[in-house]
Amino acid sequence: MAVGGGGSGTQGWGVFLAQFLTIPVVNNAIGGESARSYSDQGLFTNLIENTQKGDYVIIEFGHNDGSAGAIDNGKQDAVGDGYNITSVVTTSSGSQILIHSFAFYIENAITALLRKGAIPIISSQTPDNIWIDGAIAGPNRFVTYARSIGSRRNVTYVDHYAYVASAFNTLGQTQTTTFYPNDHLHTNAAGALVVAEAFVRGLLCGNNSLRSRVNSAGQAVPGGCV
Repeated sequence: MAVGGGGSGTQGWGVFLAQFLTIPVVNNAIGGESARSYSDQGLFTNLIENTQKGDYVIIEFGHNDGSAGAIDNGKQDAVGDGYNITSVVTTSSGSQILIHSFAFYIENAITALLRKGAIPIISSQTPDNIWIDGAIAGPNRFVTYARSIGSRRNVTYVDHYAYVASAFNTLGQTQTTTFYPNDHLHTNAAGALVVAEAFVRGLLCGNNSLRSRVNSAGQAVPGGCV
């Protein structure tokens, strides 16, 4: 989602979203952050402070939230699908700290956004360029976590993973691989455009008020409902 978040030659899908909507888009995504680090660094706080009543806020994490191993990396969340889940981890200095679940950090942001009259949209993370038997590999636990958050908090959920996977499977592995210049995670501009189109298709196939803000270019994005 972030501008150039994966280094030279890469681009985030948030850059292209504005061309499909009738409202302005402010991209507050920062490459390399997790739900936890975005919270701990005050980035959610800054976003919430600058949010107005009626604003839509798309929240998508997962790529950087996985377990870090023996030493905490400042990004990993406590493992589990739920709000009240914690874990104690060891920092590089040897101290131990308490961390919370993926849902904890995101749902706290949702609560604050709803209090301001904003409209949160939970979006699952996108696939990596990993293929099994000729198709994009299945979703990981953070896709499940995101879906659970949407259901538990009764906010719009977009299965971005499924819509991107559908688009990539249609294009095929050879074409899709051209979208990844450096690694299996970060797309170039052409790939980011496909990922943005997939998000819009997910909006159009769902029941949400942001659908009414999709312009004619957005209405014409490829793909069907999944």
